[in-house]
Amino acid sequence: MALREPFPDLEEILSSIGAGGVHVAAIEASEGAAGNISVCIGWPIEVRRRFPIEEEIPLPQPAPHLANHVVLVTGSGRRLREIHDDPVANLGAVRISPDGTSGTLHTSPGRLFDRVTSEWNSHLAVHDDTVERTGTNFHAIVHAQPPHLTYLSHIAEYRDEDYLNRRLLRWEPETIINLPAGIGALPFMLPGSAPLMAANVRSLRAHRIVVWAKHGVMARSDISVKRAVDRIEYAETAANYEYMDLLIGGRAEGLSVDELRAVVTAFDVDTKLV
Repeated sequence: MALREPFPDLEEILSSIGAGGVHVAAIEASEGAAGNISVCIGWPIEVRRRFPIEEEIPLPQPAPHLANHVVLVTGSGRRLREIHDDPVANLGAVRISPDGTSGTLHTSPGRLFDRVTSEWNSHLAVHDDTVERTGTNFHAIVHAQPPHLTYLSHIAEYRDEDYLNRRLLRWEPETIINLPAGIGALPFMLPGSAPLMAANVRSLRAHRIVVWAKHGVMARSDISVKRAVDRIEYAETAANYEYMDLLIGGRAEGLSVDELRAVVTAFDVDTKLV
């Protein structure tokens, strides 16, 4: 889907990124400088008043479907919880060139980073793929390290996508309602690597959140940063229930398949998971 006019202005989007960073930290999914956020904007938007310094940068790979789009992205080493206090110091605005092969990085005089996030290749590739497939004019991505989801990915069974979803979707009706496509699962791959980028793009075509084994998660939304963060919180809450159940020896019942099917029917959930 695409956002309709009146479109949010730059200040509203900066505020939403800041609020998203605060909430990711509040659920303990962003220790230190871990995690990153980006927002892709497909309508004309002026960034130079807030980000007056310009430099040409290469892109990690071509993004032809993002031509003339602006991507607001966190700087490497910045703390998500601090974006809210000074967004222009912690974010850069990359305007993609008309041919999608390079970009102009706009930053502020108070810039607190040398380069954009080390996961820039995954952010850019997912934005490009999603815009190509859906035609959306807005797309938000959040990468975080929620502790219970990350912990479970250190257990071999939970790196199997079917097993992970069977175990996590059973704890609350809200989980399948809000994550009808379930949770993607990837094996461990080197952070920032090309294999991780490619696998992440494929998984996020089918899902709205994917676990990177022994690392963290990436979630996306074509509605808002808040919606992407919500998806992380729903999945992390389910993982917390699963963790508690492991601690007591697996005594809890969870929702049965029939109970999940009743939820899906009652709330008209478009899912193939049950």
